[in-house]
Amino acid sequence: MTSRKKTFRSPLSEAIHETATGLHRAGVFDHTTMRRFDASCLVKVEPLAPEDILRLRVRAGVSQSVFALALNVKPKAVSEWERGEKRPSGTALKLLSLVRQKGFEAIL
Repeated sequence: MTSRKKTFRSPLSEAIHETATGLHRAGVFDHTTMRRFDASCLVKVEPLAPEDILRLRVRAGVSQSVFALALNVKPKAVSEWERGEKRPSGTALKLLSLVRQKGFEAIL
């Protein structure tokens, strides 16, 4: 089984999550409770409007090509998102949410 690095809202959320994980391992929290707790601690992913994506990129001070490279997508995808022709999803949307909450440097 591979381990994914979780991205928490704050260092405090990460510390609380570590404690809850210990409680789960000790049998105090059941699996369902732990899943709900996980969801409350992780960075929330919400759809972004085209102008929000453009604003994130401009705030980062990078071109569409550089933004695309950091998001691991093609520059055409960033262009389509900013024009509202397509919407980001999956990993790209998660990374955009991180940029929104923590800044562009969070995904470099």
